Amino acid sequence: MTQVNMFQAKTDLSKLIASLEKNEEDQIVIARDGTPVAVLTLYIPQPQTRKLGIRKGKYVIPDDIDECNDEVLSLMEGV
Repeated sequence: MTQVNMFQAKTDLSKLIASLEKNEEDQIVIARDGTPVAVLTLYIPQPQTRKLGIRKGKYVIPDDIDECNDEVLSLMEGV
């Protein structure tokens, strides 16, 4: 763990991030007047998970849903 002051963090941000990416550091503490105020760490994205079928049974599609397709299409086309 490395601690840097605010000015150094602003000046060397790219270098600090590069050291995280190269696994030279696991976190960098940013301090103001010697007092830690923030921690800079490498972002590790979490995999997106979607649950399929979560709304199953909540909606009912009527049997005649396609009955008005031609009428709706003609209204959209202005025919």
